[in-house]
Amino acid sequence: MRSERAKCGLERAPHRSLFKAMGYTDEELRRPLVGIANSFNEIIPGHIHLNELVKAVKDGVRMAGGVPVEFNTIGVCDGIAMSHLGMHYSLASRELIADSVEVMVQAHSFDALVLMPNCDKIVPGMLMAAARCNLPTVVVSGGPMLPGEFRGEKVDLSTIFEAVGAVSAGRMTMEELAKLEDEACPGCGSCAGMFTANSMNCMTEALGLGLPGNGTIPAVYGARRRLAKEAGMQVMELLRRGITVRDILVEEAFINALTVDMALGCSTNTVLHLPAIAHEVGIELDLNRINEISTKTPHLCYLRPGGDHHVVDLYRAGGVQAVMKRLSEAGLINLDLMTATGRTVGENIANASVLRDDVIRPLDNPYHQEGGLAVLFGSLAPQGAVVKQSAVAEEMLTHTGPARVFDSEDDCVEAILAHKINPGDVVVIRYEGPKGGPGMREMLTPTSALAGMGLDKEVALITDGRFSGASRGASIGHVSPEAMEGGPIALLQEGDLIQIDIPAKRIDLLVDQAELDRRRQAWQPPEPKVKTGYLARYGRMVSSGSKGAVYQD
Repeated sequence: MRSERAKCGLERAPHRSLFKAMGYTDEELRRPLVGIANSFNEIIPGHIHLNELVKAVKDGVRMAGGVPVEFNTIGVCDGIAMSHLGMHYSLASRELIADSVEVMVQAHSFDALVLMPNCDKIVPGMLMAAARCNLPTVVVSGGPMLPGEFRGEKVDLSTIFEAVGAVSAGRMTMEELAKLEDEACPGCGSCAGMFTANSMNCMTEALGLGLPGNGTIPAVYGARRRLAKEAGMQVMELLRRGITVRDILVEEAFINALTVDMALGCSTNTVLHLPAIAHEVGIELDLNRINEISTKTPHLCYLRPGGDHHVVDLYRAGGVQAVMKRLSEAGLINLDLMTATGRTVGENIANASVLRDDVIRPLDNPYHQEGGLAVLFGSLAPQGAVVKQSAVAEEMLTHTGPARVFDSEDDCVEAILAHKINPGDVVVIRYEGPKGGPGMREMLTPTSALAGMGLDKEVALITDGRFSGASRGASIGHVSPEAMEGGPIALLQEGDLIQIDIPAKRIDLLVDQAELDRRRQAWQPPEPKVKTGYLARYGRMVSSGSKGAVYQD
């Protein structure tokens, strides 16, 4: 056992004494030590219940003969951090989480790991750490929130963000907004649509590191607690068989995950996180590969924010395993890969079935012929930009309009709420990339304000920052190179024409090259917005969004 180097032998008597100071017995010290990374806190609705689930994980570990050892990580609530200083820290927290889990695992010589994340950056941060540590590992998330109900319709967090724009446009009263506040998020869990948290929990299952059901069993269901116990038991089986993370996170597993991503219509943030996780195991996920997979993968599930279904509907329709089963019928899933169940993908999905064809559509009747995401290239984004094409209105798939240029999200939101944005405009928010932000803020407030005002079918929004999984409309993010690195987005001026052609995977700035060369001669990078502390270090060290915004070597 790996933990023997911290607890066995004559010279480890002091170490054993420290264990015994905490109440560990000699019998426990003879057993494998299983690290339990718990991201519980009292600021994230998706994490408020994790202590209860971790108890179930510990029960499972003990039933299977191991000793659970719990430790904690930080976590940021993207919704609460949105649209103020806090959002600069959200993506940056991913690297801290990965580092902290690695530190705890390596410093204390655990034999195996169970990771308990649930929300946006905590899931990929823990997956990155798992890839580095390469131990027998099972990931079990906290599960999705149930949708609320308002005026007889299902609602969620994105509903209330859009309601802010509706109030500003005079389409909803403050009294109605107050009632919606009480109903939109009815309890614990990751927000109810296919936003970033649930996207990454589904990706964890598709990668093979989460057990079947990890992405979709609601947080409040007893099945979620049973899953947590099973995760504790199963990690002991992986340890017994010597199956580690890198036996599961092979290149084909990422292709499977991206294929499921396209069928589900996941958040654009998966294009940041999956390459970052792959980077930890030495695999490069080129953005062109994403387009190749999207082109041949039908979009089978239309969940919020683009469609009307929520993650609980996907669960009742058969979940991620049913989606993979359906995709396998077209030969789009590699069935031979090992997973955290100790079985192959094919063995896992053998008995899966689709229970609702309206939620998981047949292959010959998809919501869209292509997958949910697209990467656009062109003179405005030579290294790529990402759009959730499944959430874009038909009339905005191609669009040419004048640029309305803002050097921060705050200035843009002020202009939107002051009704200074016109139909046909292309709103550009720059200097919000990984370096320029720093931290690559999500832009849910401006996209929701536009949608709430009814402008999402008439106005595009482009940024070198990123979007929440709850954003919809022609919202194109991750523009690379970013403005802070002198990318073409830095050279834009008010009124320049921008041409968007999502079916052709193009985004272009319609300005003469000689004029752009003249502007580049005059361009100077602005002073960093943050000059001290963690964000300043992050801004100096982070790579482009096109490379997953990982730390540069």
